[in-house]
Amino acid sequence: MKSQKFWIILLCAVIVVSAASRFFIMQSPGNRALVYQDGVLIDDLDLAGVSEPFSLEVHSTDGVNILSVETGRIRVSMADCSDGTCVRQGWLSQGVVPIVCLPHRLVVRLDSGNDYGLDAIVG
Repeated sequence: MKSQKFWIILLCAVIVVSAASRFFIMQSPGNRALVYQDGVLIDDLDLAGVSEPFSLEVHSTDGVNILSVETGRIRVSMADCSDGTCVRQGWLSQGVVPIVCLPHRLVVRLDSGNDYGLDAIVG
């Protein structure tokens, strides 16, 4: 009986710790959104400091992208490119996968200021 009680308590503790860590990870979005056009940094947005949502137009020789910015997240809400992949990527609030619009040569990535020592991602 004691052994079963031990495993139940241990399982509950693991669940609580997992839920708490997930909550804290989700609450720490990337601090900055870096917007690149043709490999050149054109905007550095502080996502933590956004008090009201706003839109940002990025013009290239091939078209226009409209970025929607909210507290802790950013997305491409409209693009006049032929494939629209960047729009379908959705909100970027964490992670290492940037938003990319190849036809307009636009890249939006997060920079949280944390250096985890990653030099490659192997899939």
